[in-house]
Parts: sequence; structure tokens; C-alpha cells
Amino acid sequence: MSFDAVVVDHFTQRADHYNRSSSWVSDDALGALLVRLLSPSTADTMLDVCCGTGQVSRAFAGKVGRLVGLDITPAMFAQAESVLDEMVVASAEDMPFADDSFDLVVERQGIQFTDDARSVAEMVRVTRPGGRVCLVQLCAYGESDKEEYFEVLRLRNPARKNFYLREMLADRLKQAGCKTVEIHDYISKEDVDVWSDNKAISEGRREGIRATYRDASEAFSELHAVSSEDGDRFFDAMLFAVAIGQV
Repeated sequence: MSFDAVVVDHFTQRADHYNRSSSWVSDDALGALLVRLLSPSTADTMLDVCCGTGQVSRAFAGKVGRLVGLDITPAMFAQAESVLDEMVVASAEDMPFADDSFDLVVERQGIQFTDDARSVAEMVRVTRPGGRVCLVQLCAYGESDKEEYFEVLRLRNPARKNFYLREMLADRLKQAGCKTVEIHDYISKEDVDVWSDNKAISEGRREGIRATYRDASEAFSELHAVSSEDGDRFFDAMLFAVAIGQV
């Protein structure tokens, strides 16, 4: 099975449950932050990369002139149809768009399943000069929590290829040709038991996630503001980095 087929299978299993799988998925405050930072205009054409069920597009609906979504999983895409002007089933690594096609290009939690350097280069290629590319990714806070957090993310998403620190996102945008990059933080408080119940992994993997939190280092627990009701159900202040590059 190709890697793309693995990703499609994973998210087909998750599609019906996806919008309820994490607090951040349908978080209006996170959507509002993206709108505020990107200041869209009704003259703008926007591409939502790895758009999934269209939650990012919903935040921008009516605020841009045209919304195009790209994803490789039809079962996820079906839920975005009502908000998008156009849906394109394709890989982020090889987008079927001409150079300089969009004013805004946004992806949230998608490039970790791709050759991310290639995907970001494609995002920059299809953005008009003066336009902006926005990457929104869960990140470790730093070196002291990286190993444990990346293990948690690996267990939750066996299809994942890439794991991030903030500076890695900035590097991807700069390497792809962005002139300037700015990084903003957003904290999402997640019920880890709900977050891990994504309908696509085994109970053994979920227990592995719980074990990581039970045995977490002091640095990890402090950075993630980990709390627990009973030593079995954990809550984590997860860090999103919002990286915005100007083309």
C-alpha cells in the first residue's frame, strides 16, 4: 500500500468522527485568530490545503472572494462541500494549479502526513507575489518535551511522517522562498482521552499515550500544564504554532 493510500485509509476511518475528535478541530477562537492574522479581503482567492472537513474554510467563508479546498480523502472532503467554491482531490505535494493562483494559502494539521518540504514549496509556488502562506501545526514547546510529545503524536497518528518545533515551520517557509516569516502561538486545552479516541487506532496505542502521560518528565508536565482527574484521564495544554510567510 502506498503512503498516500495509508493516509486515505486512516482518515476515511476517522471521517465521521473527525469534527468531534479534538477541541481544536472546530475551535472558533482558533479560526478567529487565523482570520485576524491573515486579514482576508473579499478580493482574495484562498486555498485550503489538506482541508479535510472544511473547518478552516468555514472560518473564512464570506470573508474571501473564492474558497478552494484540496485534499486526498473523499470521505473527509464530502463534509466540506457546502462551504467550498471548488473541491480538488489531489496531493499537497503536487498541486494541479498554475503558479501565482492564490492570495492566501492555509494548511492546518496536514503537512505532517506529506513530504513537507515539497508541500510547502508547492504552497509558495501557487501563491501570488505579496500573498501569504500560513502553516498551523501542533508543535513541541522545545527540546525538553520533544521526545515525549513526539511519541504521543506518533501513537495517535501512525500515518504521520513529520513532527515539529516552531522553528522548523519557519525554516520550511524560508527554504520555500518566503521573504519574511512570523510565528504566533495558540494553546488548545485537550482532554487526552477524547483526543486519542480518533476511531482509527487500537486501544493499545491509546494506553501507550496514557502511559506516556503517567510517566511524563517534570519538564513535559510543566510545559504542557498536564492535569489528571484520576491518574488515568489527562488534560494537556497543546501548543499550536501559526507560521505565516510572505511571498
